[in-house]
Amino acid sequence: MIALATLLTLINQVSGTPYIVGGDSPAGTDCSGLASWVSNAATDRPIFGDRFNTGNEEAALAARGFQHGTAPNALVIGWNGRHTAVTLPDGTSVSSGEGGGVRVGGGGAYQAQFTHHMYLPMDEDMVDVDLPAPEDPPAQGSGVVD
Repeated sequence: MIALATLLTLINQVSGTPYIVGGDSPAGTDCSGLASWVSNAATDRPIFGDRFNTGNEEAALAARGFQHGTAPNALVIGWNGRHTAVTLPDGTSVSSGEGGGVRVGGGGAYQAQFTHHMYLPMDEDMVDVDLPAPEDPPAQGSGVVD
């Protein structure tokens, strides 16, 4: 299982990239692409090329070892038929499409609009590490939500 610092490094590397519907490259992605990347990295899968969408998210997350519901100190993903977002085990929210492209921040997995939640348990020693400070994403225009 990947350490939280590794997930934050990935997110910081793509933070500020544009919202691109169906995108699956470091050039940008949409909300489900970002959730795919984070869940792929957390489960030792190739980050790009194995993305899901909100329509098949439940099956894709289950195949990656996620469980239904939420849990503390876990990687949590919430979604509905139009949008998805991620909350990292330390409580950091990450999103794409909430006010622009990929960024640290946003409502995360616990938004009231989400009707589905799944989580990936993380070993406590993987969560309690010295983390790099999140970078501030560049200002974005109005965002699109898929």
